[in-house]
Amino acid sequence: MKVIVGIPARYASTRFPGKPLALLAGKPMIVHVVERAQAADVGEVLVATDDERIADAVRDCAARVCMTGSDHNSGTERLAEALADLDCDVVVNVQGDEPLIDPLAIRAVLEPFSGEMQPAMATLAHPICDEFDLNDANVVKVVCNAAGQALYFSRSPIPFLRDEAAATPLQHVGLYAYRREFLMQYQHLTASPLEQAEHLEQLRVLHHGYDIAVRIGDFHCIGIDTPEDLQRAEVLLRKSDNESPLGKL
Repeated sequence: MKVIVGIPARYASTRFPGKPLALLAGKPMIVHVVERAQAADVGEVLVATDDERIADAVRDCAARVCMTGSDHNSGTERLAEALADLDCDVVVNVQGDEPLIDPLAIRAVLEPFSGEMQPAMATLAHPICDEFDLNDANVVKVVCNAAGQALYFSRSPIPFLRDEAAATPLQHVGLYAYRREFLMQYQHLTASPLEQAEHLEQLRVLHHGYDIAVRIGDFHCIGIDTPEDLQRAEVLLRKSDNESPLGKL
């Protein structure tokens, strides 16, 4: 199975302009993401961007750079453009604002593609233990069927726990993998009412009848949306330097 790890990155962020180039432990955040993706050792790492400054920052990391248009609505659409002429079986979408992503999570999201049943798409989740997270609209929840496929994603607390022992709520982790054929199809799928209501692009996939395999484990990806998030990531990175070899990447 040939895998490409794609990292979509854009300069123009509303809340944090120039975010991929913000310095974290002395180097641009996008470089941390590339190094973590390379540490997963699952395939070639590609950065898809519309900005030469981001491209220049990662060219010394032995990562492929693909320049894309600037009018994409999502990282998925940006990767679809970048992968249009490249050969692979599966594409992993690692968001360019997750410099602390665990390489083991990247490997885990590929597991559903190793069996006979080939899903259109795969993602990760972990159990929610904090009631605040369950009720936080910024924390996306997912419920799955017996085959480990997503039934629905929501910003609302799902499932509704009439009996607290009945089920363990799951938090969705925004790491995706797609069969290349499906990624090419995705860009042509129309947006769905549920996607627009929840502002969750993965609901477009379910709306059009495609399956999303969900691997559940101790996966915790920390995204950077604001300068304050970057400061917290700096603290966590220093802590991981002392506790794990991954922190030294």
